[in-house]
Amino acid sequence: MPLSTPRALRTLAGLALGPALVLPAAGQGPAAPAPAAEVAAVLEPMTVLGTPERRERLAGSTAEVDAETLQKAHVQTTNEALRKLPGVHVRDEEGFGLRPNIGIRGLNPTRSTKVLLLEDGIPLAYAPYGDNASYYHPPVERFDRIELLKGSGVNLYGPQTIGGVINYRTPEPTEEAQGLFSFTRGERDYLNVHARAGAENLLVDYLLKRGDGARDNLYSELDDFNLKGLFPLAEGHRLVARINSYHEDSQVTYSGLTDAEFAAFGPLYNPFKNDVFDAKRVGASLTHEWRVSEALTLSTNLYGARFSRDWWRQSSTTADGQCNATTYTVNGQSLTFQQAREAGFAVDPDDCNSVQGRLRDYYTTGIEPRLRLEHASLGLDNELIVGLRLHREEQERLQVNGSSPTARSGTLAEDNARDTEALALFVQNRFGFGRFALTPGLRLERIDYTRTNRPNNASAETSLDELIPSLGATYALSPRTTLFAGVHKGFAPPRAEDIIGQSGPLGSAQPTVVEVEAEESTNAELGLRSRPLTGLSLEATLFRNDFERQIVVGSVALGNLPLAVGEALHQGAELSGRFDLGRLLDSAHNPFLQLAWTWVETAEARTAFRQVSNGAAVGNSRPGARLPYAPEHLLTATLGYQHPQGLEARAEAVFVDEQFSDFGETVATDGSGRVGLIDDYLIWNLAVDYRLPDSRWAVFVAGKNVFDEVVIVDRTRGIQTAPPATLQGGVRFVF
Repeated sequence: MPLSTPRALRTLAGLALGPALVLPAAGQGPAAPAPAAEVAAVLEPMTVLGTPERRERLAGSTAEVDAETLQKAHVQTTNEALRKLPGVHVRDEEGFGLRPNIGIRGLNPTRSTKVLLLEDGIPLAYAPYGDNASYYHPPVERFDRIELLKGSGVNLYGPQTIGGVINYRTPEPTEEAQGLFSFTRGERDYLNVHARAGAENLLVDYLLKRGDGARDNLYSELDDFNLKGLFPLAEGHRLVARINSYHEDSQVTYSGLTDAEFAAFGPLYNPFKNDVFDAKRVGASLTHEWRVSEALTLSTNLYGARFSRDWWRQSSTTADGQCNATTYTVNGQSLTFQQAREAGFAVDPDDCNSVQGRLRDYYTTGIEPRLRLEHASLGLDNELIVGLRLHREEQERLQVNGSSPTARSGTLAEDNARDTEALALFVQNRFGFGRFALTPGLRLERIDYTRTNRPNNASAETSLDELIPSLGATYALSPRTTLFAGVHKGFAPPRAEDIIGQSGPLGSAQPTVVEVEAEESTNAELGLRSRPLTGLSLEATLFRNDFERQIVVGSVALGNLPLAVGEALHQGAELSGRFDLGRLLDSAHNPFLQLAWTWVETAEARTAFRQVSNGAAVGNSRPGARLPYAPEHLLTATLGYQHPQGLEARAEAVFVDEQFSDFGETVATDGSGRVGLIDDYLIWNLAVDYRLPDSRWAVFVAGKNVFDEVVIVDRTRGIQTAPPATLQGGVRFVF
C-alpha cells in the first residue's frame, strides 16, 4: 500500500515541532532560552561521528577532513578533498568536481551511486531512493568539515548501507561576529570569490566560482548561496534553519575521446563545443532539537528541495547514431561520424544538425525524527537510538531531439514521471559492559515505486521491503586505544527505471515491472583506533564486503551495458593517520605527515555478471576477473610544515593504481576509447599559506598537478582526463 507521505509529513512535523512552538501565557514574557552549553550538547543529527568522545564509542571505521586542512591545502574541488580519506576512490570528470564519481572500498565510482551523501545529516542527493546519481553536488567551499563513516554504524542512515556514509558539515552560526572573504585567481581562467559573514546566530555564505575544465570547450560557472540560523525557543528547544540556492551554467560534454583522437590531438581535445549543462537547485531544511532531559533528546529533520537539470548534448546524438547519416572521406574511405572519430579525423558535430536535450526535474521532501536515550537497563551503560524517515521523490523526465546544433526545442522522445515513496524505521542500542560494548541494530526500508508514461497516462507500480540487521562491538584496550569490529547487511535499492521498465514509441509505451531485487552484501570489518603518542593518531581497518547481488547499470563500464547482476567480493585494508612532530616535542615549529592508504586486495567477480532480461553475460564478464574501476592501491600523503609566524607549506602526493575499464580485464584498446587498461598515475599538489604579521589577512599560492602529468581517469564514455597543471594565488581575510 503506498505511503500517504505529504499528510504524514505534516502530521509528524506537528508532533515534532509542536512542543517548541507553545507561546508563553500573557504577561509572562518569553521563555528563557536554554544555556549555550546545553544547546550545544543537543546537536547530534548534523554529524555522523559526534564529539571526539562519542567517536571513540563508534563500532565502525571513521575519518574526516577538518576545516584547517580544507583551508590550508586550498582544496579546489570536492574530489581533491575526498582523496584525503581512506577507502575512497574519486574519479575526475569535467575538472571542476561538480559531478564527483565516488567509490568506497573498490565499488564502482560512476555517478557516486554506491555511496550515501549527507549534508548536516540530511540526504544530499536529489533522489537517494529512486535514482542515486550525483548530477548535482554542492561546492566544497560550502563546508568546513567532511566526515566518513563505514561499517555497522551506517545502518542508522541509509538507504545505501554498502560502501559508507559521507557527511558534509556546514559552519555553525555563532553569537559573535564572524566572517571570511577570499579571492583566488588562477590559470585556465579560474576565479573564486567566497564571502561568509554572520552574527546573532545567523550565517550567510556566498560563492562565485568559474573557469575552464579539464579539456577544451569545457567551462563552468556557478553561484551558491546559503543562509543558516540557530534559534533558541522554549527552554530545552532549538531550531536550526537552512536555505540554499545553487545555479550552475556549464559548457560540458558527455563524451570522452577515442584512442585515435587522444593520440592525434592530445588530452585537451573536445569537438563538442555546443554541449551545455544548466542546473538549478533550491533547498530548505529545519532541524528541531528538544532536550527533554539530561538522558533524552529528540531531534527532527524536515527537508525539501527542487533540482532542475537541462543537459543539451550533441555527443548523445552521435552515440545514438543520429549523426551517422553524415559521412567523411578519410584516406579514400567513406566513414560514418563515429568511424571518423575512431580513425583520428577531426570531426565537426555541427555537421550533424542535431542535439539531444535530457531535461530533468526532481522534487524531494522528507522528515526524520531521531530519539537518543541513555539508560541503565539490566544494570548496563546503555544508549538507545531509534527513529524513522518518511521520504518522497518525484522525477519528471523529458527527452527532446533538436534538429540543429544549438536547438533548445524539438521532437519529444520521452515524457515520463517516476515517483518513489519510502518509509524507514531504525533502532540501535549500545550495551556497555565496562571496557567492552556491543551494539546491535535493525533497519527496515519500505519503498514504493510508480512510473507513468504521461502521453497515454499508462503506469505501473511495485514495492520493495528489506530488513537490514547490524552488529558492532568495541573494546577499550586503554584510554588511548580502541578495538572495533562489526558486521552488517549492505543494502542499496534499485533505481525506479530499473525496477519498472518501459519500451515502445512515445505515447504507446506501457511501463512493466521488472524482477530486479535490491543490491545486497554481507559487510564485515575489524579495526583499531589509537593515539599512542602526543601528536600521533592512527586508524587501521581490515574489511570484507561479500556481495550476494551486485547490480550493474548501463553506464558503469563500456557505457552501454544492459542492466546486469552478479556475485562479487571486495576485501582489503585501510590505514590513515597524522603525525605532528611539533606537538610531540612541544615545539612551535611543526613538521607534520598525513596519509590515507587503501589496499583493495580483492575486487573480483565471483560469478559472471548477467543481464537481468535474458541471463546472458555482459562485457566479457567471467568469474575471477577483477571488477572495473577498482584500483588495488590508493595513497594520498601530505608532508607539511607549520611555522610559528603564520607560514604553512604542504606537498601532497596522490597515487592511483592501474585499473580495468571493463568486466573482461581487457588490456588492449579497441579504438573507441571505452576499452583498455588505465595506467597507474602519481600527481603532486603544492600549497603555501602565509598569515601576515599582526593581521587577519593571509596570502596563498597553490599548484595542482604541478608536473602536468597527462592522466587518463575514465573510459566509461570514452577517454576522460584529469585536469592539467594549474597555478592559483589569492588573499584571505578572516574575522
